[in-house]
Amino acid sequence: MTALQILIDGFAISALYALGATGFTLIFGVSGVLNLSHGALMVTAAVVAWAASSEFGLGPYAGAAAGVAVCTVLTLATYGIVVRPIDRSRAIPPEEKEIFILTGTLLWGIMIQEFIAYLFTSNAKTVMPIVEGVVTIAGVRTPWNQVFTAVVCWGVIGLLWLLVNRTRTGKVLLAASMNPRGVTLLGFELSKIYVAIWIIYGVLAGIAGVLLGQFLGVSSYSVGPLTASAFSIVVLGGLGSVSGSLIAAYVVGYLETLTAYLVSPAYRSIPALLLLVAVMYVRPQGLLGRR
Repeated sequence: MTALQILIDGFAISALYALGATGFTLIFGVSGVLNLSHGALMVTAAVVAWAASSEFGLGPYAGAAAGVAVCTVLTLATYGIVVRPIDRSRAIPPEEKEIFILTGTLLWGIMIQEFIAYLFTSNAKTVMPIVEGVVTIAGVRTPWNQVFTAVVCWGVIGLLWLLVNRTRTGKVLLAASMNPRGVTLLGFELSKIYVAIWIIYGVLAGIAGVLLGQFLGVSSYSVGPLTASAFSIVVLGGLGSVSGSLIAAYVVGYLETLTAYLVSPAYRSIPALLLLVAVMYVRPQGLLGRR
């Protein structure tokens, strides 16, 4: 395995992590929620895309659309069934709500994982690729699907940047992440803002999940490692910092790629977790974190 091959593979998987972690960071920045069902949402998108395209014969485009749609609906259900009731509960002290939400989303993710295993078994599933064939990059044969994955991920991140920085809706979301109370004083409803950000997050997680299913394949066992990777990225980059998450995604992505090639794919997530522990001791706020 050449260094160039590792570089190309690492770039694609890092782009996937960057896309997923961007949504993960957005909901924390706006609503203060760390969603530990993140991996379950991504796997759901991939499994639905696989079932729709392969089992029901709808083809790769319809399958991908179905995966993203179901993931978005399930993400809204996560907010409506788990997060919002805890956040609005008067029986839970305000200082304890964060740990209740962490626990609630973790249990919700486990429930989704077990439901997927029950319906579709725990066998690995590869989503039908939208783009097939190979291309030679500097002498290295690379699947077109891998190039497509990186391009789509960064294209979606670019569109998100335009939404946040160039539209009225995006500026309201940005303002809510900085000063929620100030936004309410201007006449905007935080509940609607939260729903909007969870929808955006669901779309991002759905796209990342479908692309991951096309690139590497997934199973119900992928839920834990995906959540751990996303958590490592957002903490390493700095909670609430999208820029930090993008940088951290490439650090984690290349660490995992090197570990998979040089040691074993079974241990690919361990170095990133060890790095996370080290960073929490040296710089607890992460690379670009504010809190």
